[in-house]
Amino acid sequence: LVGLSLGIFYSPGPVLFVLIFLASILTLFISVSLQGVIGKYTLPFLSVPFVLSAWIMTLATRNMTFLAISERGIFTINELYILGGEKFVSLYEWWNNIALIKPLKVYFISLGAIMFQYNVLSGIILAIGLLYYSRISFTLSLLGFFAAYFFYDFVGADITEINYSYIGFNYILTSIAIGGFFIIPSARSYLWSLLLIPIVAILSISLYSLFASAALPIFALPFNLIVLLFLYVLKFRVKPSKKLAEVVIQQNSPEKNLYSYENDVERFRYDMVPVRLPFYGTWVVAQGYEGTMTHKGSWRHALDFVILNQEGKQYKDKGDLPEDYFCYNKPVLAPADGFIESVVDNIDDNIIGKPNIRENWGNTVIIRHNSHVYSSLSHLKKASVTVKQGDRVKQGNVIGRCGNSGRSPYPHLHFQIQTLPYPGSYTVDYPLSYYMQQKENGFEFKTYSVPEVNQAVSNIQTNDLLVKAFDLVPGKTLCFEVLKDGKKEKIKWEVDANEFNIPFIRCLSTGAVAYFSNDGDLLMFRHYEGKTKTLLYFFFLAAFKVPLGFYRDIEISDRFPLNLIAGKLLLFFQDFIAPFVKFIRPEYRLRYDFIDSELMTTHIRLASSSVNYFAGHRSSGYEFITEIDEKGISTLKVNNGNFSITATSCDD
Repeated sequence: LVGLSLGIFYSPGPVLFVLIFLASILTLFISVSLQGVIGKYTLPFLSVPFVLSAWIMTLATRNMTFLAISERGIFTINELYILGGEKFVSLYEWWNNIALIKPLKVYFISLGAIMFQYNVLSGIILAIGLLYYSRISFTLSLLGFFAAYFFYDFVGADITEINYSYIGFNYILTSIAIGGFFIIPSARSYLWSLLLIPIVAILSISLYSLFASAALPIFALPFNLIVLLFLYVLKFRVKPSKKLAEVVIQQNSPEKNLYSYENDVERFRYDMVPVRLPFYGTWVVAQGYEGTMTHKGSWRHALDFVILNQEGKQYKDKGDLPEDYFCYNKPVLAPADGFIESVVDNIDDNIIGKPNIRENWGNTVIIRHNSHVYSSLSHLKKASVTVKQGDRVKQGNVIGRCGNSGRSPYPHLHFQIQTLPYPGSYTVDYPLSYYMQQKENGFEFKTYSVPEVNQAVSNIQTNDLLVKAFDLVPGKTLCFEVLKDGKKEKIKWEVDANEFNIPFIRCLSTGAVAYFSNDGDLLMFRHYEGKTKTLLYFFFLAAFKVPLGFYRDIEISDRFPLNLIAGKLLLFFQDFIAPFVKFIRPEYRLRYDFIDSELMTTHIRLASSSVNYFAGHRSSGYEFITEIDEKGISTLKVNNGNFSITATSCDD
């Protein structure tokens, strides 16, 4: 931009080229310095380095007599005649005489001014490019400019009388930056764009008056100031809203940012600690949220778990002793990673039916998962706690055993999430990341949900063959022989991890990358980059979400990011209204189709599909069959009616 600002006003020559080189170095130094100053607040430096460098060079060049002023644009007709003759001049005159609505003409000129081109044609070319690059950005450019245009009309200022080099593009850039680039596009981001545009206008008018005395253009200063101020203010929100969310992983596309964010928020809940059930096997909720006995008031968000036999009883014999209860002395697990904050382990177990109301919580372990999320596991067996204060625990580590201490008439496990590190602190409504709920006809996979009273629940009971097949650790390679349209091709993948320790699979032949997460119980793909209709892309779709346990008659469902599966034409129109409504719904389905033996498993078949729904009607999709044997993923079959692919595992 600094080079453009100099090149547009001065004729080419040795002096100009030296100045552009020096200005580039100066801009680099300013950029790096600003990154150090405001980068620690995760703020972008935008075009501030350009504005500062351009001012410095503008003031300096006024005293450089060997720098020739450019005559381009003064005798436009003569220049066009030299370039293309009379026909070129006629084309130019015809173009300028096209009857455009006045505001639209100013919009195109303002858009062209971003590249220091003050004519309608340049603006139209940039508008077409912007529309191709991003429908959301194009819409926001119109929103920002025309909001400013009508504000100028409302206050009595004439937008056409002010220099185009700053009046238009400040509003366009501000609207794009706030509405969809640094903020996830949404109704609220659009609303904030509208609210900020008048402030940018007021700032532009005042800065123009201030800088006029020095004959300096204000360039993009209003845009930079307002955007940086707004982004900085957002850092101080006590409770950030998902409806006005900052972009964390910048993909340089408002559409990609939006679709990825919506998918990730629903699937991963980055703002939440992934909490799991704190036990092995299947337990039943004896008392849930808003319980009838003790889960009331500020302590209403808690769960009590017991074990029932096939007859629905909690105990054997008469149930007169704690040892008669099936849950008594069973291991209690850490529900998530964390540090042991508090331990009580010296309270006797109660006689059945005689709770200890003086030491209400009984033997308790409190785990700190982060600064405001603690889990509390209570009524543990005396002297059964295996951890001490300050210990670090991983999810699934045994921390004690179920008992009957405290206010507990019979053995059970009390589990709650709280925001303070003390026994008996107020509880908070906090869902479990995922678990299996037992139904009459099988199981249901639940995500970010809270089990209700009398529901039988468990963590995923993993299958060793599935765990081994999807144990995709960095350094591992996978090789497949692909048969498509009668032709064979050898494809090789490599597993690696990025600087944030997010694992991914890379296709060595296409360079495509598929990011995933695997906690040992659940495989979930997160993101895909690269060409579609490649084997890795189809594997990404086929194994989008796979609980690593075999459950008959269960269907796993999920939703894909729109930009990774929807057709280009449909997606083009969807992009315009994506921040407000979706008429495309890409869905994922998985069934456990076959297992040869649940005890000594050597063969599993998974059947999955990806389906696009347009306005509620199925429009297109793929069907996948994934075969797994003792060596890993043996076969992947893809079919959508028009073509089919069969990939078979092979040696490297």
